[in-house]
Amino acid sequence: MTHSEPAPIAARRIRFGIVATLVFVSTMLISFVAAHHPAVFDEKSPAVTHLDPDLLRALRQAARDAAEHQVEIVINSGWRSPEYQQRLFRQAVSKYGSKEKAARWVATADTSSHVSGHAVDIGPPSATAWLSKHGSKYRLCQIYRNEPWHYELRPEAIDKGCPPMYADPARDPRMHQ
Repeated sequence: MTHSEPAPIAARRIRFGIVATLVFVSTMLISFVAAHHPAVFDEKSPAVTHLDPDLLRALRQAARDAAEHQVEIVINSGWRSPEYQQRLFRQAVSKYGSKEKAARWVATADTSSHVSGHAVDIGPPSATAWLSKHGSKYRLCQIYRNEPWHYELRPEAIDKGCPPMYADPARDPRMHQ
């Protein structure tokens, strides 16, 4: 502000600068998320293209319908290579101190539904909230109570609703093969 500039004009310039900065930062964050979390309709990302075709179809239909309610479904993690899944498991063991404790959050490459393309972790929280309410219509069900982002295809959900959730992956019998 110069000595000759009235205070209201200076305040507007400051507000404009703050708004411009917020717009810039928001754009950068959206770009970062888009680059690191593929869209449901991405045709190039293996995290999307290696998903089970039925799961992907259901997820895409849910995403189209969610968009009508201004909810965007993003894939935070879809298909994973066995090597990547094993690395995630090793990191979890390091973080939680044992294989047993790590198994509450991360499956091994041999048991992970992500490796087989039968699971997807979605976000943001508005998407998980929308899917928790409407997912059974698309056969998409939250499987683990401690992982509100983890969804798998359950064909029977259309008629019977989603099955009861396991407390965590360690309680899922499929993880004990």
